[in-house]
Amino acid sequence: MTRRTIWQMSENNDHTEDHELFRQAMDDVRPIKQDEHIVHETRRPAPHPRQQELDDQQVLQDMMSDPYDLTEVETGEELSFCRAGVQHKTFRKLRRGEFALEAELDLHGKTVDEARMAITGFLPKCQQQGLRCIRIIHGKGHGSFNKQPVLKTYVNHWLRQRDEVLAFCSARPADGGTGAIYLLLKK
Repeated sequence: MTRRTIWQMSENNDHTEDHELFRQAMDDVRPIKQDEHIVHETRRPAPHPRQQELDDQQVLQDMMSDPYDLTEVETGEELSFCRAGVQHKTFRKLRRGEFALEAELDLHGKTVDEARMAITGFLPKCQQQGLRCIRIIHGKGHGSFNKQPVLKTYVNHWLRQRDEVLAFCSARPADGGTGAIYLLLKK
């Protein structure tokens, strides 16, 4: 007998003994019935588009650009803007203050950057909540340098760049006059 044959014989004997011991240990075990149609999958969390959010924020900031002549709007001048497609009757109702105001943003005391960020955060929230008519108080500029309406000028410029803004106009005197605007949002 060769060495290999002896090893194979001892391996076969060990293997049969192990196999028999295993059978004895598993004698009273019964297989679990499984439904083959059930598939257990672990759910992955929804992807969070961080880069897209950063890009969107940059676009919003770029859309609310500042290259604008601050002398374009005088202190007492009324603001008025209406996109093509808005009915004249609807815009007339807005100018008369006939829509119920559903939200308000007061920009008094804010810097230009703070006002921009407040508007870029406020408008999407209003639109998500289904609000249609809001008021933004920008002030008349009495507290600013040379008594010029700095925020009024910027707000006028910024809002014209926003797609969700259908129309805006200066408020009635009871609601702030030329220091505030009524704003109509898309549905």
